[in-house]
Amino acid sequence: MMAAVIANGKETDVNFPCTVNEFLQQLDLPPRSVVVELNGEALTPSSFTEQQLQAGDRLEIVRIVAGG
Repeated sequence: MMAAVIANGKETDVNFPCTVNEFLQQLDLPPRSVVVELNGEALTPSSFTEQQLQAGDRLEIVRIVAGG
């Protein structure tokens, strides 16, 4: 089933069922390089492979950048 989620304010089509980890892979984002908030709640990286997305979910994805 194809439906949309909102990622960083942009509607994005997703094939369901889909985990957060699978969604990040679709965006070419390594799961260990991001912080994810799902519907206002921060997720732990260990939950990415288990957390299923639902149509209409809102994600905020922030890349972790090292530097000095």
